[in-house]
Amino acid sequence: MRRIFDILFSIVVLVLTSPIFLITALAIKLSSRGPVLFLAKRMGKDGNEFRMFKFRSMHINNGGSEITATNDRRVFAVGRIIRKLKIDELPQFINVIKGEMAVVGPRPESPAIVAAHYTHWMRETLQTRPGLTSPGAIFYYAFGDEILDNDDPERAYVEKLLAPKLALELAYTKRATLVSDIVVIFHTALAIIGKALGKSIPPLRRDVEMSKTWSSDPVLDFVLRPKSGVLK
Repeated sequence: MRRIFDILFSIVVLVLTSPIFLITALAIKLSSRGPVLFLAKRMGKDGNEFRMFKFRSMHINNGGSEITATNDRRVFAVGRIIRKLKIDELPQFINVIKGEMAVVGPRPESPAIVAAHYTHWMRETLQTRPGLTSPGAIFYYAFGDEILDNDDPERAYVEKLLAPKLALELAYTKRATLVSDIVVIFHTALAIIGKALGKSIPPLRRDVEMSKTWSSDPVLDFVLRPKSGVLK
């Protein structure tokens, strides 16, 4: 049922957002030379690599870190807008239809980061089809900018964000259902709206609490502080 929902939901989204696709493609072409889409190498279910579709938000041939810093100079002006509103992720619904991704599931990671930094428990997240959104993605979207270091974003990501993010992903896979997927989709929409209004929407408290089974990183305590407005 989850797979059927993913396919039908993806088709509906692609049809409804087709005008956004056209506007975004034109804006990218007018802003930066190069292709409209970027094909990112990602690690999929059972460790199978695939190419994840994204609207290109960076200038081409710039190399650099696997992780994009908050004020990354590689990102052009229009790219910053589409990244903030998550429009750059819309083409991934094509990956969902192809069966490479789900709508909700652990966010797919770069093969290089998986090879270099994933521990045994982190690799458990690779047993599930990766997703377009997830509690871990909401956490990263809400707090990543506060934690990442512009000078060395990849190191900051690996040392401060990777473990708590993957712990949230693993916690969710233990309770995932079609109904919970729908809740995560609405929660993601709320997080995007909140970000546009300057407010960070954190993951659900139940996932944060359960994630401590795998990670006791202090950033999880930061997420649970009352001032962060955690949803109950």
